[in-house]
Amino acid sequence: MDYSILIIDDDRDLHMVIADMLTGYGYKVSSAFDTEEAFDLLSKNTYHLLLLDINLPDSDGFALCKELRKVSTVPVIFASARTSEDDRISGYEIGGDDYLPKPYSMKELLAHVQALLRRTYGFSEEEKIVTFGDVTVNMTARTVTRKGETVSLSLREFDLLAFLCEHKNQAMPKDKILTSVWGAFMTSEASTLTVHIRWLREKLEDDPADPKYIKTVYKVGYMLEVPGDA
Repeated sequence: MDYSILIIDDDRDLHMVIADMLTGYGYKVSSAFDTEEAFDLLSKNTYHLLLLDINLPDSDGFALCKELRKVSTVPVIFASARTSEDDRISGYEIGGDDYLPKPYSMKELLAHVQALLRRTYGFSEEEKIVTFGDVTVNMTARTVTRKGETVSLSLREFDLLAFLCEHKNQAMPKDKILTSVWGAFMTSEASTLTVHIRWLREKLEDDPADPKYIKTVYKVGYMLEVPGDA
């Protein structure tokens, strides 16, 4: 699985060092240097883990985490030179998952990142595959085939399909889908979701106007119906 990590810290030199190290281990890394930039990235993307400093130019990491926890459970590692017991306790109380005091070595940071990702997303390297009709979705490899032919999906289309696969045979509310696929602080309208659902149906359904699998659930949202599968 390709994990995406967002670093939120105003130290640009440290960003470069951390990003180089994490990228070398196969992670996708994005950077924000203040809370405004962080909120903007979080509104447009989804991340598997945040590495969050406390002292930021326009606010602080505690405030950002507190807002984030209203809408998201994404893992957060506080990485800060503020190492008092009160700060560490505050970090955990508002929803932080780990607290790494500065200065730290890259080896130590990597160990914390890997441990938290394992705790959150599991150890399994087994491929996760969902099949419905003549469509096969390989969640691990992020590939989709239909009738044995590769289906080209945009990143957002695949993320949406993967979310429906993860919750197959469950009616998922539109706001839950938007928050999970478009990001914790999403600004996308429901119409954006409707359009992406239509695109998926056009690529995966025999009759997009009368879908057999990607169903609309009246007054709720959408569901991927996989017959015979719980």
